[in-house]
Amino acid sequence: MIEKRQFYINGKWVDPASPNDFPVIDPSTEETCAVISLGGQADTDAAVTAARAAFPSWAATQPFERKALIERILEVYLAHTEEMAVAMSFEMGAPIDFSRSSQVTSGDWHIEGFLNNFDRITFEGTLPGEDGERIHREPIGVVGMITPWNWPMNQVTLKVIPALAAGCTMVLKPSEVAPLSSLLWAEIMDKAGTPPGVFNLVNGDGPGVGTQLSEHMNVDMISFTGSTRAGRLITAASVSNLKRVSLELGGKGANIIFADADEKAVIRGARHCFSNSGQSCNAPTRMLVERSRYEEAVEQAAATADKTNVNHSAESGRHIGPVVSEVQFNKIQDLIQKGIDEGARLAAGGTGRPDGLNRGYFVRPTVFADVTNEMTIAREEIFGPVLSIMPFDTEEEAIAIANDTPYGLTNYVQTSDDERRLRVARQVRSGMVETNGVGMAKGSPFGGMKQSGNGREGGVFGIEEFQEIKAISGC
Repeated sequence: MIEKRQFYINGKWVDPASPNDFPVIDPSTEETCAVISLGGQADTDAAVTAARAAFPSWAATQPFERKALIERILEVYLAHTEEMAVAMSFEMGAPIDFSRSSQVTSGDWHIEGFLNNFDRITFEGTLPGEDGERIHREPIGVVGMITPWNWPMNQVTLKVIPALAAGCTMVLKPSEVAPLSSLLWAEIMDKAGTPPGVFNLVNGDGPGVGTQLSEHMNVDMISFTGSTRAGRLITAASVSNLKRVSLELGGKGANIIFADADEKAVIRGARHCFSNSGQSCNAPTRMLVERSRYEEAVEQAAATADKTNVNHSAESGRHIGPVVSEVQFNKIQDLIQKGIDEGARLAAGGTGRPDGLNRGYFVRPTVFADVTNEMTIAREEIFGPVLSIMPFDTEEEAIAIANDTPYGLTNYVQTSDDERRLRVARQVRSGMVETNGVGMAKGSPFGGMKQSGNGREGGVFGIEEFQEIKAISGC
């Protein structure tokens, strides 16, 4: 049993002000694999106080000093990759090989992306066209960071590293469901020589530490990744001092597959949907297929689901693991049943656990056909390995279906016609559009519009998110 009850505050590991044990559940076994403590107001206040005290000196450091720290963090992170992979596999159920190849590497990939773009940041300069006026980009201040359980190091690095680069200090509240990787991250920050108070970590839940950070008068910004519902609550709680709120929320990505798309487009899209057990906000969960290719696509997607192995997170090999918790499992089961009840055609999967797995939060990879955009499974973010397929007849209809959603994070376009590919990409309402199976580049801006949030993470855009702009005349 792992016991990690302490918090990292002002460069030291400290006990919580009051005991408040919380079990961390291994989703593959439904058994407790660790115990942490949830923080309270006193712990949050201590962390914010440490970050506030450290801010003036850290903000005054030269950019090259901050870059050097990030380089050391990357070096230490790479020395702990196996330990990190095991932690994420335990806490959120990522298969160990997938944890090594994707979950861990998403962290160093983003750190490298920020380092590659660091020298492109303008921290101060003259205003174009105006003599004698200087523009400064300054760190916004103390940042409260609230991260999710589905891609732990992906989201921690997308927040902590650019905030450091900008000159901010911070308090991180990772998901209480998957805290082990972030506790290891705090050790990495310490080993890299992060000055006391610059980075702090307090475990807690949303109604507790999450709300306390959002309401705190000495926190200048909240950077949050999670559900749209929680994003609304955080925004409302943050109005006390009108702090900046940067939100990376849910998604219901449309994958538009035209008849001339490459032969692997459907299989590629289904695999992407099922990857990480469907627990990705940018997953292409709505597959829109041109009618002449529609029935073939349904068969291909169903076959892909049937061939997708589901197994314990500790097992090696290519498979998906469980979803993160009983709450998530029950939600997904309810939505699969809702799809059946509302008349969608079940082409693969369905309710219940996969054969041979009678314990753990395992979900059958599921494909629905003949879905309409009025159905619940087309409108709500399921966050499980569930794909909804619907036909379209014209380009205009495909765009209309894709945009008929409250979300706007990532859409996908598959066609061999380059003019149409770019034309459709410009018209779908989302912060990102992936085309023909090509992923986003290192350092590209990650984020959405509508109820998928605001702000951008990654590269130059991610660093600028943590800066204020100041104009100084007479220079």
